[in-house]
Amino acid sequence: MLNRRHIRVKVMQIIYACRGNETDNLKNEEQFLLQSIDNMYDLYLLIISLLVEVQKQAKAYLIKSQQKHLATSEEKNPNRKFINNKVLIHLKNNSLLKQELEKRKINYWELDNEYVEIIFKELLESELYKNYMSNTTTTFQDDKTFVIEFFKTIIAPNEKLYDYFEDKNITWLDDFPVVNTTIVKLLRKMQLNAAECHFLPQLFKDKEDKEFALTLLKKTLLNANIFSDEIAIKTTNWDKDRIAKIDFALLQMAICEFQKFSSIPIKVTINEYLEIAKEYSTPKSSIFINGILDNIVKEYEAKGTLNKVGRGLL
Repeated sequence: MLNRRHIRVKVMQIIYACRGNETDNLKNEEQFLLQSIDNMYDLYLLIISLLVEVQKQAKAYLIKSQQKHLATSEEKNPNRKFINNKVLIHLKNNSLLKQELEKRKINYWELDNEYVEIIFKELLESELYKNYMSNTTTTFQDDKTFVIEFFKTIIAPNEKLYDYFEDKNITWLDDFPVVNTTIVKLLRKMQLNAAECHFLPQLFKDKEDKEFALTLLKKTLLNANIFSDEIAIKTTNWDKDRIAKIDFALLQMAICEFQKFSSIPIKVTINEYLEIAKEYSTPKSSIFINGILDNIVKEYEAKGTLNKVGRGLL
C-alpha cells in the first residue's frame, strides 16, 4: 500500500518538524514515523468499512420502508440488488476484516453515523445508482464495476468526509490519496471467490521498504549538520532564512540518498524530491532544488565520491 514516494513524504514531515537539525531523541522520531505510517492503515480500514456501513444503511432503509402503514407495492417488494451486491456482501462477511477493525477499535461510523447517511443519500440521488437499480439482474462484474464507480465518484471526492478525516487525524490528509488509490486497485483486482485477506494489504511492500524508511530518517538526522553545511556552500547567495524549510529538508534527504543509499539511482532521487517539492512547497521550489542537486552531483562526479554501485545508477 505504501509506495516509496509516500515514505519520503512521511520522513520529510519529521525532518521538517526537527527543523533540519540533529536530534538526541532518534528513537522517539523513529517511533513517531512508524506510528504515523501505522495510522495510515487505520484510515484504510475506516474508509473500506464505510462501504459496509452504507450497505447496512440501505438494508435498514428497505426494512423501514416495508414496515410503513401504507407501504406501496414497490416498498413491500423492493429491488434488493444493492444490498445483495456481491462485493459488499464479501466485505460485510469478511471475518478477517472484522477482526482487524475490532483489534484497532475502528468503530467511528457507529459514533458518527450521520456521515454514513450523507453518503447513502448522495448515492440514492445519483444517476449511477438509478442506472444500476434499473433492473434486478446482475453479474459479479456488474457489481464490482458499480462499487468502484460508487467509491470513485461519491465517497473519494466527498468534501464533508475529507473534513471529517482532517478533524480526526491531521496526517490522514496526506494519506488520503494513497489509501483511495489502494482501495480502487483492490476492488479492480477482486475475483468472485477472493480470499478474505485480499482486503487486508500489507502496509509495506516488503521489509526493504520499511528499512528504507527508518534508515532514511536515521541517516538524515544523524548527518543533518554535515548536510546543512553542504547546502550552505551551494547557496552562498541565499539568506538561509529565505530558503523554505521544506526545501531544506528535501535537500538534506536527497543528499543523504546520494551518499548513503548506493543502490538508488541519482535520477530517481532527484525526480522523487522534485515531485514532492511541487506538491508540498512553493511554486519555484522544484527549480531551486533541481539546481542545487545538479551542482552537488556534478561535484561528486568530479571528485569521484559518488557512492553508487551497479549499472544505470547515474
